[in-house]
Amino acid sequence: MTSRTDSLRDFTADGRLIVLSAMALVTGTLGALAAWVLLKLINLVTNLAYFHVLSTVPHHLAQARLGPDSILIPVIGGLIVGLMARYGSEKIRGHGIPEALEAILIGQSRIAPKVALLKPLSSAIAIGSGGPFGAEGPIIMTGGALGSLFAQFFDISPAERKTLLVAGAAAGMTAIFGTPVAAVLLAVEVLLFEWKPRSFVPVVVSASVAMAWRPLLVGGWPLFAHNLMPAMPVWGLAVCVGVGVVSGLQSAVMSWTLYGVEDLFHRLPIHWMWWPALGGIVVGLGGWLDPAVLGVGYDNIRALIDGTMPMHAAATLLVGKAVVWIAALSSGTSGGVLAPLLMMGGALGAIEAHVLPFGGAGFWGLVAMAAVLGGTMRAPLMATVFAVELTGDLAVMPAVLAACAASFATTVLLMRRSILTERLARRGQHLSYEYAVDPFGVMRVGDIMTKKVDSLPVTTTIGEAIGFFDTVSGRLRHKSYPVLDGDGRVTGMVSRSDVLRWMREDFPAGETLGEHAKDQTLFLAHADELVGHLADRMAAADIGRVPVVEPGSGRLVGLVARRDLLRVRAHAARQENGPRKAASRHAAKGHLETSG
Repeated sequence: MTSRTDSLRDFTADGRLIVLSAMALVTGTLGALAAWVLLKLINLVTNLAYFHVLSTVPHHLAQARLGPDSILIPVIGGLIVGLMARYGSEKIRGHGIPEALEAILIGQSRIAPKVALLKPLSSAIAIGSGGPFGAEGPIIMTGGALGSLFAQFFDISPAERKTLLVAGAAAGMTAIFGTPVAAVLLAVEVLLFEWKPRSFVPVVVSASVAMAWRPLLVGGWPLFAHNLMPAMPVWGLAVCVGVGVVSGLQSAVMSWTLYGVEDLFHRLPIHWMWWPALGGIVVGLGGWLDPAVLGVGYDNIRALIDGTMPMHAAATLLVGKAVVWIAALSSGTSGGVLAPLLMMGGALGAIEAHVLPFGGAGFWGLVAMAAVLGGTMRAPLMATVFAVELTGDLAVMPAVLAACAASFATTVLLMRRSILTERLARRGQHLSYEYAVDPFGVMRVGDIMTKKVDSLPVTTTIGEAIGFFDTVSGRLRHKSYPVLDGDGRVTGMVSRSDVLRWMREDFPAGETLGEHAKDQTLFLAHADELVGHLADRMAAADIGRVPVVEPGSGRLVGLVARRDLLRVRAHAARQENGPRKAASRHAAKGHLETSG
């Protein structure tokens, strides 16, 4: 239970913050190493499947000679992934982030060791065989799994284990892209579900450690270093907002289509382990027609940011990548969403650049790819900083931020859930990412207490009390009542359970409530006490009703029951939505209760 002193602090923190930060040094290293291994595995599978060489040196699939037989490569890769999911762990299906969220929310942040092994293997096979994915989703899941496994060696709480899981995920993303601040913001906006020093500081430590390892493992430069910012007129940000709205529409259409196609897969009369192979057919055909849609596609992202991709190539890439990505991901194979979103958003921006009044294809490609990412993942701050860290160009931040905010606003208005939470919602887990001050932490007991309190005088006899409860039991408002002396001071409480005990044990009817109350331990509250602090005390003592008294005199001024605590949410809703919306919701609730 939180002490009164702790409840009055801006942030709750203790020595565990230092312990978790020290443990995050390990998760950061594990996440960086996992990212390096995953990239090597992807290169190995790609070289074996398309270039027929045993090597981990990266090759672009555009360099491969693809014939009709290449269509079978993604099919075989999908078949292997399906079998691994069926006989290994179903948790390896999908792009990784929903699975990490599920582990955090309902799995006490525990991830099985086999997931940490099978997720990078299955992702390497899926991506290396041509799957149109990035490595970031799998590494977020893998880094999170390693952080969770490391945490499970120690006797720590589920909340602390969650911190290390997310720290591992942030480390993995940092090692892949070299974007530590964006990785931390991804943790804050998507994964942590809280804003506390206990979780924030270890995540920063882990991402920083991964960034320190990156020059040795992957490379220390911005992944797509570029200077893109054009001279922007005064009204330029309005154009960025327009690009953001279009990007938000693209995000919504892709998300709707993705889950619509997934619904079609669910209607198939075959086991889901065969679905990735069916999705592989679409990937194989798309790759045969345009090899640019296969694999991670970082070379395509670079061409879009450089502004060197022709408009017709960008249009072909946008349509082709969207088709194969939706077909593959909806089939339940293993792969990430960040790189495909960057590519499809960049292609959209490159096309828009031909009709926009200023800026080149590279600038608008970057703005649109960040906006699509921010809108699709509902993480506009992460997407903004991600674009800056990805290119090393700080000057683009205002333009990217405006576009990401507009895209975010568009998607939240059009869609109830994001591409990350829709899968969880279909499993019965409905999330809310809205942060707000806890009303229990700002409201006082005096704001919610009942001020007109029924009571019994201290001179009431047990016999009279039994008669009081017996004769008006159907009209009693409460289960217990305060007992007051002649000055209105609370001396105790009498409840229905007390009356039943007196009747059962044949207590002397002439004994007064004052004599009974002298052995009670008083549980009192003050009007200026925080509601959250009182709720904690009531829960710890398992007490349903608490008298509220004046400090010093001890006179009764009110009473708080459990139902008063429940009304705090309604009060917060009135503050948020205004009286008309709150009244509308109350009327709807009453209608449901009546009709139910």
